[in-house]
Amino acid sequence: MHEEIEISTEYIALGQFIKLANVLESGGMVKAFLQDEGVLVNNEREHRRGRKLYAGDIVELEGIGSYKVIKA
Repeated sequence: MHEEIEISTEYIALGQFIKLANVLESGGMVKAFLQDEGVLVNNEREHRRGRKLYAGDIVELEGIGSYKVIKA
């Protein structure tokens, strides 16, 4: 099951989404994590902080959890 994270805009950048989900605290930590590990967005490996996420997208952080973007 995915934890649902609500956004109030049409889309959100991946880096901002990770901070919104309270997974990592700072932008620097997010940048380093994405460069080193990356995440799965809809089952595709992603390393870009600026990747746009829309309602229905699934973000999986290995060893941390799975999150679903939902629209407010």
